[in-house]
Amino acid sequence: MTGVYSTDRSKKNSQQANSARAAKRRAVLRTVHDVREQLNNKDGYRPSFRHELMLMYAENRISAAYAMPVLFLISAAISTLWTTPINALLWVVAALIIHLVTTLYVKSFKKHSENDIELNDWQRRFLFMEALAGIVWAAILLLPTTKDVGYLEEYQFAVMLVVIAVTTMLSFPIPSAVWAGSLPIALVINHSILMHSKETDPTLSLMSIGAIVFFILLSKRLYSSTLAMLNFRLEKDYLITELEQAKAISDESRRQAEEANTAKSRFLATMSHELRTPLNAILGFSEMMKTEVFGPLPNDKYREYSNDIHASGSHLLNLINEILDLSRIEAGRYRLNEEAVTLAYIAEDCENLLRIRAKAKDISITLDADQTLPKLWADERAIRQIILNLLTNAVKFTPNGGSITLTVKGVEDGGQMVSVKDTGMGIPEHEIETVLSAFGQGTAAIQSAEEGSGLGLSIVQALVTMHDGKFDLKSELRKGTTVTASFPPSRVMDMIQPSKNRIRLKRAG
Repeated sequence: MTGVYSTDRSKKNSQQANSARAAKRRAVLRTVHDVREQLNNKDGYRPSFRHELMLMYAENRISAAYAMPVLFLISAAISTLWTTPINALLWVVAALIIHLVTTLYVKSFKKHSENDIELNDWQRRFLFMEALAGIVWAAILLLPTTKDVGYLEEYQFAVMLVVIAVTTMLSFPIPSAVWAGSLPIALVINHSILMHSKETDPTLSLMSIGAIVFFILLSKRLYSSTLAMLNFRLEKDYLITELEQAKAISDESRRQAEEANTAKSRFLATMSHELRTPLNAILGFSEMMKTEVFGPLPNDKYREYSNDIHASGSHLLNLINEILDLSRIEAGRYRLNEEAVTLAYIAEDCENLLRIRAKAKDISITLDADQTLPKLWADERAIRQIILNLLTNAVKFTPNGGSITLTVKGVEDGGQMVSVKDTGMGIPEHEIETVLSAFGQGTAAIQSAEEGSGLGLSIVQALVTMHDGKFDLKSELRKGTTVTASFPPSRVMDMIQPSKNRIRLKRAG
Protein backbone atom coordinates (compact mmCIF):
# COMPACT_ATOMS: atom_id res chain seq x y z
CA MET A 1 0.00 0.00 0.00
CA THR A 2 2.89 2.33 0.74
CA GLY A 3 4.30 1.82 -2.75
CA VAL A 4 0.94 2.48 -4.36
CA TYR A 5 0.49 5.64 -2.30
CA SER A 6 3.99 6.85 -3.22
CA THR A 7 3.33 6.23 -6.90
CA ASP A 8 0.00 8.10 -6.80
CA ARG A 9 1.64 11.02 -5.01
CA SER A 10 4.44 11.15 -7.59
CA LYS A 11 1.89 11.16 -10.40
CA LYS A 12 -0.07 13.95 -8.70
CA ASN A 13 3.10 16.06 -8.25
CA SER A 14 4.06 15.46 -11.87
CA GLN A 15 0.60 16.53 -13.07
CA GLN A 16 0.77 19.70 -10.97
CA ALA A 17 4.22 20.53 -12.35
CA ASN A 18 2.99 19.96 -15.92
CA SER A 19 -0.03 22.22 -15.28
CA ALA A 20 2.22 24.98 -13.91
CA ARG A 21 4.51 24.76 -16.92
CA ALA A 22 1.52 24.87 -19.27
CA ALA A 23 0.24 28.00 -17.52
CA LYS A 24 3.64 29.69 -17.90
CA ARG A 25 3.70 28.81 -21.59
CA ARG A 26 0.25 30.31 -22.08
CA ALA A 27 1.32 33.50 -20.25
CA VAL A 28 4.40 33.84 -22.44
CA LEU A 29 2.37 33.30 -25.59
CA ARG A 30 -0.16 35.93 -24.50
CA THR A 31 2.65 38.40 -23.87
CA VAL A 32 4.25 37.76 -27.25
CA HIS A 33 0.82 38.16 -28.85
CA ASP A 34 0.40 41.52 -27.12
CA VAL A 35 3.79 42.68 -28.34
CA ARG A 36 2.96 41.72 -31.92
CA GLU A 37 -0.31 43.60 -31.67
CA GLN A 38 1.59 46.68 -30.48
CA LEU A 39 3.90 46.39 -33.46
CA ASN A 40 0.89 46.43 -35.74
CA ASN A 41 -0.66 49.47 -34.03
CA LYS A 42 -0.70 52.73 -35.91
CA ASP A 43 1.33 54.68 -33.35
CA GLY A 44 3.39 51.73 -32.11
CA TYR A 45 3.29 53.18 -28.60
CA ARG A 46 3.31 50.90 -25.60
CA PRO A 47 2.66 52.32 -22.08
CA SER A 48 5.55 50.32 -20.61
CA PHE A 49 7.92 52.18 -22.96
CA ARG A 50 7.14 55.54 -21.42
CA HIS A 51 9.63 55.20 -18.61
CA GLU A 52 12.34 54.01 -21.01
CA LEU A 53 11.71 56.96 -23.33
CA MET A 54 11.98 59.40 -20.44
CA LEU A 55 15.18 57.67 -19.30
CA MET A 56 16.55 58.11 -22.80
CA TYR A 57 15.67 61.78 -22.68
CA ALA A 58 17.42 62.11 -19.30
CA GLU A 59 20.54 60.36 -20.60
CA ASN A 60 20.64 62.65 -23.65
CA ARG A 61 20.45 65.71 -21.41
CA ILE A 62 23.15 64.38 -19.09
CA SER A 63 25.45 63.55 -21.99
CA ALA A 64 25.18 67.18 -23.16
CA ALA A 65 25.76 68.62 -19.67
CA TYR A 66 29.22 69.96 -20.54
CA ALA A 67 28.65 70.67 -24.21
CA MET A 68 25.70 73.04 -23.75
CA PRO A 69 27.63 75.68 -21.70
CA VAL A 70 30.15 75.87 -24.54
CA LEU A 71 27.29 76.54 -26.95
CA PHE A 72 25.94 79.23 -24.59
CA LEU A 73 29.31 81.01 -24.51
CA ILE A 74 29.70 80.89 -28.29
CA SER A 75 26.17 82.22 -28.81
CA ALA A 76 26.74 84.98 -26.23
CA ALA A 77 29.99 85.96 -27.94
CA ILE A 78 28.18 86.19 -31.29
CA SER A 79 25.40 88.29 -29.71
CA THR A 80 27.94 90.98 -28.81
CA LEU A 81 27.93 91.86 -32.51
CA TRP A 82 24.58 93.61 -32.02
CA THR A 83 24.23 94.08 -28.25
CA THR A 84 26.32 95.13 -25.27
CA PRO A 85 28.55 92.64 -23.39
CA ILE A 86 26.49 93.20 -20.24
CA ASN A 87 23.34 92.05 -21.98
CA ALA A 88 25.20 89.01 -23.37
CA LEU A 89 26.57 88.21 -19.90
CA LEU A 90 23.14 88.40 -18.31
CA TRP A 91 21.76 86.13 -20.99
CA VAL A 92 24.47 83.49 -20.59
CA VAL A 93 23.97 83.49 -16.78
CA ALA A 94 20.23 82.88 -17.22
CA ALA A 95 20.90 80.13 -19.76
CA LEU A 96 23.41 78.41 -17.44
CA ILE A 97 20.98 78.52 -14.52
CA ILE A 98 18.21 76.93 -16.57
CA HIS A 99 20.65 74.33 -17.90
CA LEU A 100 21.91 73.50 -14.38
CA VAL A 101 18.39 73.08 -13.02
CA THR A 102 17.43 70.85 -15.97
CA THR A 103 20.52 68.67 -15.47
CA LEU A 104 19.80 68.26 -11.77
CA TYR A 105 16.20 67.30 -12.55
CA VAL A 106 17.16 64.59 -15.05
CA LYS A 107 19.83 63.20 -12.72
CA SER A 108 17.28 63.01 -9.93
CA PHE A 109 14.89 61.22 -12.27
CA LYS A 110 17.48 58.55 -13.09
CA LYS A 111 18.00 57.77 -9.40
CA HIS A 112 14.38 56.70 -8.92
CA SER A 113 12.89 53.39 -9.99
CA GLU A 114 9.84 53.20 -12.21
CA ASN A 115 7.58 52.21 -9.32
CA ASP A 116 8.67 55.13 -7.11
CA ILE A 117 7.81 57.99 -9.46
CA GLU A 118 4.79 59.49 -11.14
CA LEU A 119 5.65 59.72 -14.81
CA ASN A 120 3.04 62.37 -15.60
CA ASP A 121 4.49 64.75 -12.99
CA TRP A 122 8.03 64.26 -14.21
CA GLN A 123 7.02 64.75 -17.85
CA ARG A 124 5.34 68.04 -16.96
CA ARG A 125 8.55 69.15 -15.22
CA PHE A 126 10.62 68.24 -18.26
CA LEU A 127 8.26 70.15 -20.56
CA PHE A 128 8.39 73.16 -18.29
CA MET A 129 12.21 73.16 -18.24
CA GLU A 130 12.33 72.73 -22.03
CA ALA A 131 9.94 75.63 -22.44
CA LEU A 132 12.12 77.81 -20.17
CA ALA A 133 15.18 76.82 -22.18
CA GLY A 134 13.34 77.69 -25.40
CA ILE A 135 12.34 81.08 -23.98
CA VAL A 136 15.95 81.78 -22.95
CA TRP A 137 17.13 80.95 -26.48
CA ALA A 138 14.42 83.17 -27.90
CA ALA A 139 15.55 85.96 -25.55
CA ILE A 140 18.94 86.14 -27.24
CA LEU A 141 17.17 87.30 -30.37
CA LEU A 142 15.31 89.96 -28.39
CA LEU A 143 18.38 91.53 -26.78
CA PRO A 144 18.50 95.31 -27.38
CA THR A 145 20.29 96.20 -30.62
CA THR A 146 22.94 98.81 -29.81
CA LYS A 147 25.02 98.44 -32.97
CA ASP A 148 24.19 98.83 -36.58
CA VAL A 149 25.08 95.38 -37.93
CA GLY A 150 24.29 94.17 -41.40
CA TYR A 151 22.99 90.65 -41.86
CA LEU A 152 21.52 90.61 -38.33
CA GLU A 153 18.65 88.44 -39.48
CA GLU A 154 21.12 85.95 -40.96
CA TYR A 155 22.94 85.69 -37.62
CA GLN A 156 19.67 85.15 -35.84
CA PHE A 157 18.59 82.58 -38.42
CA ALA A 158 21.80 80.62 -37.83
CA VAL A 159 21.19 80.67 -34.07
CA MET A 160 17.67 79.38 -34.63
CA LEU A 161 18.93 76.46 -36.76
CA VAL A 162 21.47 75.46 -34.14
CA VAL A 163 18.98 75.66 -31.28
CA ILE A 164 16.27 73.68 -33.05
CA ALA A 165 18.78 71.05 -34.20
CA VAL A 166 20.17 70.62 -30.67
CA THR A 167 16.70 70.49 -29.16
CA THR A 168 15.59 67.89 -31.70
CA MET A 169 18.59 65.64 -31.05
CA LEU A 170 18.30 65.84 -27.26
CA SER A 171 14.51 65.83 -26.78
CA PHE A 172 13.16 63.51 -29.49
CA PRO A 173 12.25 60.70 -26.98
CA ILE A 174 9.54 63.11 -25.71
CA PRO A 175 7.93 64.69 -28.83
CA SER A 176 6.12 67.38 -26.84
CA ALA A 177 9.50 68.49 -25.41
CA VAL A 178 10.74 69.17 -28.95
CA TRP A 179 7.80 71.51 -29.49
CA ALA A 180 8.24 73.16 -26.09
CA GLY A 181 11.92 73.88 -26.72
CA SER A 182 11.71 74.89 -30.40
CA LEU A 183 8.48 76.85 -30.57
CA PRO A 184 9.56 80.05 -28.72
CA ILE A 185 12.65 80.72 -30.85
CA ALA A 186 10.82 79.71 -34.03
CA LEU A 187 8.04 82.21 -33.31
CA VAL A 188 10.49 85.00 -32.52
CA ILE A 189 12.66 84.53 -35.62
CA ASN A 190 9.67 84.26 -37.95
CA HIS A 191 8.04 87.30 -36.33
CA SER A 192 11.27 89.25 -36.77
CA ILE A 193 11.56 88.22 -40.41
CA LEU A 194 7.94 89.15 -41.10
CA MET A 195 8.33 92.51 -39.38
CA HIS A 196 11.30 93.32 -41.58
CA SER A 197 10.00 91.61 -44.68
CA LYS A 198 10.72 94.66 -46.82
CA GLU A 199 14.37 94.80 -45.82
CA THR A 200 14.87 90.98 -45.67
CA ASP A 201 15.23 88.54 -48.51
CA PRO A 202 11.97 86.47 -48.65
CA THR A 203 14.11 83.37 -49.26
CA LEU A 204 15.28 83.61 -45.65
CA SER A 205 11.70 83.50 -44.40
CA LEU A 206 10.92 80.46 -46.51
CA MET A 207 14.10 78.72 -45.37
CA SER A 208 13.25 79.32 -41.71
CA ILE A 209 9.82 77.80 -42.13
CA GLY A 210 11.28 74.87 -44.10
CA ALA A 211 13.94 74.31 -41.43
CA ILE A 212 11.35 74.17 -38.68
CA VAL A 213 9.24 71.68 -40.65
CA PHE A 214 12.33 69.57 -41.41
CA PHE A 215 13.44 69.30 -37.79
CA ILE A 216 9.92 68.53 -36.61
CA LEU A 217 9.69 65.69 -39.14
CA LEU A 218 13.17 64.53 -38.14
CA SER A 219 12.15 64.37 -34.49
CA LYS A 220 9.11 62.29 -35.39
CA ARG A 221 11.27 59.93 -37.42
CA LEU A 222 13.74 59.52 -34.58
CA TYR A 223 10.89 58.92 -32.17
CA SER A 224 9.34 56.26 -34.43
CA SER A 225 12.71 54.53 -34.86
CA THR A 226 13.19 54.50 -31.11
CA LEU A 227 9.77 52.97 -30.56
CA ALA A 228 10.48 50.31 -33.18
CA MET A 229 13.79 49.51 -31.51
CA LEU A 230 12.10 49.17 -28.12
CA ASN A 231 9.38 46.98 -29.61
CA PHE A 232 11.88 44.70 -31.30
CA ARG A 233 13.96 44.46 -28.14
CA LEU A 234 10.91 43.62 -26.06
CA GLU A 235 9.78 40.97 -28.53
CA LYS A 236 13.29 39.52 -28.58
CA ASP A 237 13.35 39.36 -24.78
CA TYR A 238 10.01 37.59 -24.67
CA LEU A 239 11.07 35.16 -27.39
CA ILE A 240 14.25 34.41 -25.46
CA THR A 241 12.11 33.83 -22.38
CA GLU A 242 9.90 31.50 -24.38
CA LEU A 243 12.93 29.60 -25.68
CA GLU A 244 14.36 29.31 -22.19
CA GLN A 245 11.02 28.02 -20.96
CA ALA A 246 10.86 25.51 -23.80
CA LYS A 247 14.43 24.42 -23.06
CA ALA A 248 13.61 24.00 -19.38
CA ILE A 249 10.58 21.89 -20.28
CA SER A 250 12.67 19.87 -22.71
CA ASP A 251 15.37 19.30 -20.10
CA GLU A 252 12.76 18.26 -17.57
CA SER A 253 11.11 15.90 -20.07
CA ARG A 254 14.47 14.41 -20.95
CA ARG A 255 15.29 13.96 -17.27
CA GLN A 256 11.96 12.25 -16.69
CA ALA A 257 12.51 10.03 -19.72
CA GLU A 258 15.97 9.09 -18.47
CA GLU A 259 14.56 8.35 -15.02
CA ALA A 260 11.78 6.26 -16.56
CA ASN A 261 14.30 4.37 -18.70
CA THR A 262 16.55 3.78 -15.71
CA ALA A 263 13.58 2.64 -13.64
CA LYS A 264 12.58 0.27 -16.43
CA SER A 265 16.08 -1.19 -16.60
CA ARG A 266 16.23 -1.57 -12.83
CA PHE A 267 12.83 -3.23 -12.80
CA LEU A 268 13.82 -5.70 -15.50
CA ALA A 269 17.13 -6.44 -13.85
CA THR A 270 15.39 -6.97 -10.51
CA MET A 271 12.68 -9.12 -12.05
CA SER A 272 15.14 -11.27 -14.00
CA HIS A 273 15.50 -13.76 -11.15
CA GLU A 274 11.78 -13.59 -10.38
CA LEU A 275 10.98 -14.46 -14.00
CA ARG A 276 13.73 -16.98 -14.65
CA THR A 277 13.24 -19.05 -11.51
CA PRO A 278 9.68 -20.26 -12.34
CA LEU A 279 10.60 -20.54 -16.03
CA ASN A 280 13.52 -22.82 -15.24
CA ALA A 281 11.19 -24.96 -13.13
CA ILE A 282 8.66 -25.08 -15.98
CA LEU A 283 11.34 -26.02 -18.47
CA GLY A 284 12.84 -28.64 -16.19
CA PHE A 285 9.56 -30.34 -15.29
CA SER A 286 8.26 -30.20 -18.88
CA GLU A 287 11.54 -31.71 -20.07
CA MET A 288 11.14 -34.57 -17.60
CA MET A 289 7.54 -35.09 -18.69
CA LYS A 290 8.46 -34.93 -22.36
CA THR A 291 11.22 -37.52 -21.99
CA GLU A 292 9.08 -39.63 -19.59
CA VAL A 293 11.83 -39.91 -17.02
CA PHE A 294 9.53 -41.43 -14.37
CA GLY A 295 7.62 -43.66 -16.75
CA PRO A 296 5.36 -43.34 -19.79
CA LEU A 297 2.53 -40.87 -19.82
CA PRO A 298 -0.95 -42.46 -19.84
CA ASN A 299 -2.16 -40.30 -22.71
CA ASP A 300 -0.52 -39.09 -25.92
CA LYS A 301 -2.16 -35.69 -25.45
CA TYR A 302 -0.21 -35.20 -22.23
CA ARG A 303 3.01 -35.84 -24.12
CA GLU A 304 1.99 -33.34 -26.80
CA TYR A 305 1.09 -30.75 -24.20
CA SER A 306 4.39 -31.22 -22.40
CA ASN A 307 6.23 -30.59 -25.67
CA ASP A 308 4.19 -27.41 -26.21
CA ILE A 309 4.88 -26.26 -22.64
CA HIS A 310 8.61 -26.82 -23.07
CA ALA A 311 8.71 -25.02 -26.45
CA SER A 312 6.69 -22.07 -25.17
CA GLY A 313 8.82 -21.81 -22.03
CA SER A 314 12.01 -21.86 -24.10
CA HIS A 315 10.67 -19.12 -26.35
CA LEU A 316 9.62 -17.04 -23.35
CA LEU A 317 13.04 -17.49 -21.71
CA ASN A 318 14.80 -16.38 -24.90
CA LEU A 319 12.53 -13.34 -25.09
CA ILE A 320 13.25 -12.41 -21.48
CA ASN A 321 16.98 -12.80 -22.06
CA GLU A 322 16.84 -10.52 -25.10
CA ILE A 323 14.87 -7.85 -23.23
CA LEU A 324 17.27 -7.99 -20.30
CA ASP A 325 20.29 -7.77 -22.60
CA LEU A 326 18.89 -4.74 -24.40
CA SER A 327 17.91 -3.11 -21.08
CA ARG A 328 21.40 -3.58 -19.67
CA ILE A 329 22.94 -2.13 -22.84
CA GLU A 330 20.64 0.92 -22.80
CA ALA A 331 21.29 1.47 -19.09
CA GLY A 332 25.05 1.22 -19.63
CA ARG A 333 25.27 -1.81 -17.35
CA TYR A 334 26.37 -4.27 -20.01
CA ARG A 335 30.07 -4.98 -19.52
CA LEU A 336 32.24 -6.56 -22.19
CA ASN A 337 34.42 -9.45 -21.04
CA GLU A 338 37.11 -8.88 -23.65
CA GLU A 339 39.71 -11.42 -24.69
CA ALA A 340 41.53 -12.61 -27.80
CA VAL A 341 39.05 -14.45 -30.04
CA THR A 342 39.17 -15.92 -33.52
CA LEU A 343 36.27 -14.65 -35.56
CA ALA A 344 36.33 -17.56 -38.02
CA TYR A 345 36.05 -20.19 -35.28
CA ILE A 346 33.08 -18.46 -33.66
CA ALA A 347 31.36 -18.16 -37.05
CA GLU A 348 31.85 -21.90 -37.67
CA ASP A 349 30.37 -22.79 -34.27
CA CYS A 350 27.33 -20.58 -34.94
CA GLU A 351 26.86 -22.18 -38.35
CA ASN A 352 26.88 -25.62 -36.73
CA LEU A 353 24.20 -24.55 -34.26
CA LEU A 354 21.88 -23.32 -37.02
CA ARG A 355 22.50 -26.25 -39.37
CA ILE A 356 19.61 -28.40 -38.15
CA ARG A 357 17.12 -25.52 -38.31
CA ALA A 358 18.28 -24.63 -41.82
CA LYS A 359 18.04 -28.27 -42.91
CA ALA A 360 14.41 -28.39 -41.83
CA LYS A 361 13.68 -25.66 -44.44
CA ASP A 362 16.03 -27.12 -47.06
CA ILE A 363 18.29 -24.07 -46.81
CA SER A 364 22.00 -24.33 -47.59
CA ILE A 365 24.52 -22.34 -45.53
CA THR A 366 27.88 -21.51 -47.09
CA LEU A 367 30.66 -20.56 -44.69
CA ASP A 368 33.35 -18.43 -46.32
CA ALA A 369 35.79 -17.74 -43.47
CA ASP A 370 39.43 -16.71 -43.59
CA GLN A 371 41.05 -18.94 -40.97
CA THR A 372 44.34 -17.02 -41.10
CA LEU A 373 42.91 -13.77 -39.79
CA PRO A 374 44.64 -12.41 -36.67
CA LYS A 375 42.83 -12.64 -33.36
CA LEU A 376 40.28 -10.00 -32.44
CA TRP A 377 40.11 -8.31 -29.03
CA ALA A 378 36.42 -8.71 -28.22
CA ASP A 379 33.78 -10.29 -26.00
CA GLU A 380 33.31 -13.84 -27.29
CA ARG A 381 29.77 -14.12 -25.93
CA ALA A 382 28.77 -10.84 -27.60
CA ILE A 383 30.37 -11.82 -30.93
CA ARG A 384 28.63 -15.17 -30.79
CA GLN A 385 25.30 -13.46 -30.08
CA ILE A 386 25.83 -11.08 -33.03
CA ILE A 387 26.44 -13.91 -35.50
CA LEU A 388 23.67 -16.13 -34.10
CA ASN A 389 21.12 -13.31 -34.30
CA LEU A 390 22.06 -12.53 -37.89
CA LEU A 391 21.97 -16.20 -38.92
CA THR A 392 18.67 -16.78 -37.10
CA ASN A 393 17.05 -13.87 -38.93
CA ALA A 394 18.43 -15.11 -42.24
CA VAL A 395 17.07 -18.64 -41.69
CA LYS A 396 13.75 -17.26 -40.48
CA PHE A 397 13.09 -15.09 -43.55
CA THR A 398 14.67 -17.23 -46.25
CA PRO A 399 12.11 -19.40 -48.06
CA ASN A 400 12.48 -23.16 -48.49
CA GLY A 401 15.25 -24.10 -50.87
CA GLY A 402 17.08 -20.80 -50.42
CA SER A 403 20.69 -20.17 -49.50
CA ILE A 404 22.68 -18.21 -46.91
CA THR A 405 26.30 -17.09 -47.11
CA LEU A 406 28.25 -16.40 -43.91
CA THR A 407 31.46 -14.50 -44.68
CA VAL A 408 34.35 -13.65 -42.36
CA LYS A 409 37.25 -11.65 -43.81
CA GLY A 410 39.55 -8.71 -43.33
CA VAL A 411 38.83 -5.27 -44.71
CA GLU A 412 41.06 -2.76 -46.44
CA ASP A 413 41.63 -0.54 -43.40
CA GLY A 414 43.03 -3.47 -41.42
CA GLY A 415 39.85 -4.35 -39.53
CA GLN A 416 37.68 -7.46 -39.76
CA MET A 417 34.09 -8.08 -40.70
CA VAL A 418 31.38 -10.71 -40.56
CA SER A 419 28.63 -10.67 -43.16
CA VAL A 420 25.41 -12.70 -43.57
CA LYS A 421 23.74 -12.70 -46.98
CA ASP A 422 20.46 -14.49 -47.71
CA THR A 423 18.18 -15.02 -50.69
CA GLY A 424 15.06 -14.15 -48.76
CA MET A 425 12.19 -11.86 -49.66
CA GLY A 426 14.11 -8.70 -48.70
CA ILE A 427 12.96 -5.61 -46.85
CA PRO A 428 11.19 -2.62 -48.47
CA GLU A 429 13.24 0.55 -48.16
CA HIS A 430 10.59 2.35 -46.12
CA GLU A 431 10.56 -0.49 -43.54
CA ILE A 432 14.32 -0.65 -42.90
CA GLU A 433 14.18 1.97 -40.15
CA THR A 434 11.32 0.10 -38.47
CA VAL A 435 13.13 -3.22 -38.65
CA LEU A 436 16.25 -1.72 -37.06
CA SER A 437 14.30 -0.22 -34.13
CA ALA A 438 13.58 -2.05 -30.88
CA PHE A 439 10.54 -4.35 -31.15
CA GLY A 440 10.21 -3.32 -34.79
CA GLN A 441 8.95 -5.91 -37.25
CA GLY A 442 8.48 -5.55 -40.98
CA THR A 443 5.65 -6.80 -43.15
CA ALA A 444 7.49 -10.03 -43.90
CA ALA A 445 7.76 -10.91 -40.21
CA ILE A 446 4.07 -10.24 -39.64
CA GLN A 447 2.93 -12.22 -42.68
CA SER A 448 5.18 -15.19 -41.97
CA ALA A 449 4.03 -15.27 -38.32
CA GLU A 450 7.52 -16.33 -37.29
CA GLU A 451 8.22 -16.22 -33.59
CA GLY A 452 10.32 -13.25 -32.60
CA SER A 453 10.43 -10.11 -30.48
CA GLY A 454 11.96 -7.67 -32.94
CA LEU A 455 14.97 -7.16 -30.67
CA GLY A 456 17.59 -9.17 -32.55
CA LEU A 457 18.92 -6.44 -34.82
CA SER A 458 18.69 -3.81 -32.06
CA ILE A 459 20.92 -5.96 -29.85
CA VAL A 460 23.31 -6.60 -32.73
CA GLN A 461 23.63 -2.86 -33.44
CA ALA A 462 24.25 -2.11 -29.76
CA LEU A 463 26.87 -4.84 -29.36
CA VAL A 464 28.69 -3.79 -32.54
CA THR A 465 28.73 -0.18 -31.35
CA MET A 466 30.15 -1.27 -27.99
CA HIS A 467 33.02 -2.86 -29.92
CA ASP A 468 33.59 0.47 -31.76
CA GLY A 469 32.38 -1.18 -34.94
CA LYS A 470 29.95 -0.35 -37.71
CA PHE A 471 26.64 -1.99 -38.58
CA ASP A 472 25.26 -1.97 -42.11
CA LEU A 473 22.10 -3.45 -43.62
CA LYS A 474 21.41 -3.54 -47.34
CA SER A 475 18.29 -5.13 -48.74
CA GLU A 476 16.46 -5.31 -52.02
CA LEU A 477 12.88 -6.49 -52.25
CA ARG A 478 12.58 -10.09 -53.52
CA LYS A 479 16.38 -10.35 -53.91
CA GLY A 480 17.57 -10.80 -50.35
CA THR A 481 19.34 -9.01 -47.53
CA THR A 482 22.99 -8.50 -46.60
CA VAL A 483 23.90 -7.54 -43.03
CA THR A 484 27.50 -6.63 -42.16
CA ALA A 485 29.19 -6.06 -38.80
CA SER A 486 32.66 -4.49 -39.10
CA PHE A 487 35.27 -4.18 -36.36
CA PRO A 488 37.98 -1.49 -36.42
CA PRO A 489 41.74 -2.09 -36.84
CA SER A 490 42.30 -1.01 -33.24
CA ARG A 491 40.76 -4.32 -32.10
CA VAL A 492 42.89 -6.49 -34.34
CA MET A 493 45.74 -7.87 -32.24
CA ASP A 494 48.12 -8.61 -35.11
CA MET A 495 48.33 -6.07 -37.94
CA ILE A 496 50.22 -8.45 -40.29
CA GLN A 497 48.36 -8.71 -43.56
CA PRO A 498 46.58 -12.07 -43.69
CA SER A 499 47.15 -14.47 -46.55
CA LYS A 500 44.49 -14.96 -49.18
CA ASN A 501 44.11 -18.68 -48.54
CA ARG A 502 40.60 -19.39 -47.41
CA ILE A 503 38.53 -22.37 -46.59
CA ARG A 504 35.17 -22.68 -48.26
CA LEU A 505 32.73 -25.02 -46.58
CA LYS A 506 29.33 -25.70 -48.06
CA ARG A 507 26.86 -27.74 -46.15
CA ALA A 508 23.49 -28.36 -47.68
CA GLY A 509 20.69 -28.15 -45.17
